[in-house]
Amino acid sequence: MSFEDFLDMLSAFSDSATAEIKSHYAFRIFDFDNDGTLNKEDLRELVNCLTGEAEDTKLSDAEMDQLIKNILEESDIDKDGTVNLSEFQHVISRSPDFVSSFKIVL
Repeated sequence: MSFEDFLDMLSAFSDSATAEIKSHYAFRIFDFDNDGTLNKEDLRELVNCLTGEAEDTKLSDAEMDQLIKNILEESDIDKDGTVNLSEFQHVISRSPDFVSSFKIVL
């Protein structure tokens, strides 16, 4: 990552960044394998990052599978088994708190 890329990324976390910029960077962060889609493995990793992997917070395999299934049912408009950027942005557009919460406070 170049210094300019780093600055671009940080600017996405500012209050003045648009929802489109914020959602684009969120998508890139959540796309762990950098293939341009959020697949089941990306979603599994994302959920583990959010819930933690400690025994008392980690979801069971059945819970994880159900959650991923629910996410894809809500987000995967073209039903290809993944969430692409436009599908992700569509989901984010229905979340009014996303823009104000996707920031870094220093």
